[in-house]
Amino acid sequence: MNQLHSQVSDKQKLQKIKPTIWFQRKELDQILRVYGRMVSAGEWRDYAIDGLKDRAVFSIFRRSSEAPSYVIEKRPDLARRQGAYAVINATGQILKRGHELSQVLRIFDKRRFDVIG
Repeated sequence: MNQLHSQVSDKQKLQKIKPTIWFQRKELDQILRVYGRMVSAGEWRDYAIDGLKDRAVFSIFRRSSEAPSYVIEKRPDLARRQGAYAVINATGQILKRGHELSQVLRIFDKRRFDVIG
């Protein structure tokens, strides 16, 4: 009887677990195209991909020992509102958000990220 109760509770636990969000191949191809261009320009050096319960994250690093310079996020729960895709800088500011990944990634085409001082 105890074993049966254990099996039932395990099934209930599995049903409560949300699936992990990941980038699809087409989305990853678009991101890696931009990443490759910036690596060859000497701007970026490393990346990390994380799949979480509520979002997929592509983190971009200038040096692998630092915090990410930029984060590209996919949040399906925001798809009908502000858009599922966002580019976020190191301070957490959302630089661009939209429904189409290609449009959001254009932020890296439009401007150079130079320090103005």
